[in-house]
Amino acid sequence: MPKPRVNDSEQDKTARFERIKKAITALEKQLAQISKQGDLAPQGAWVARYQVRQNQKKYWYYKLQASTACLPRATSSKLSKYKHLGKAGTQEHIDAVMSVFRRSVRDEIQKIIDTLDDCLLDISSGSEQEEEDPQD
Repeated sequence: MPKPRVNDSEQDKTARFERIKKAITALEKQLAQISKQGDLAPQGAWVARYQVRQNQKKYWYYKLQASTACLPRATSSKLSKYKHLGKAGTQEHIDAVMSVFRRSVRDEIQKIIDTLDDCLLDISSGSEQEEEDPQD
């Protein structure tokens, strides 16, 4: 099998670099679209279901919950770990669910962009093919 010429490998690198750049551009457009769709939930927040018992009846409610106090309170300037959303299907409940969804999608897209950025570095620095150190 003939050895690839230097020019062929440079063209291959350039083509791969351009494909990765095009993918990053498409993903960045997706990030912009997600931002336009509405608010993002705080990092690490989720929607939790909880039960209240009153007069021998059970009621189910929902809250936006975070591991740290980052949610605004309605009655004071302090931050809270919880935001009451009410019953299933209320506008606040749906908005919170969608904000958590957007945050999750945004985070995953950003991870992919970061990975592709690393690929660009590998291609441009020539570190995708390195000599191994000889083992003793």
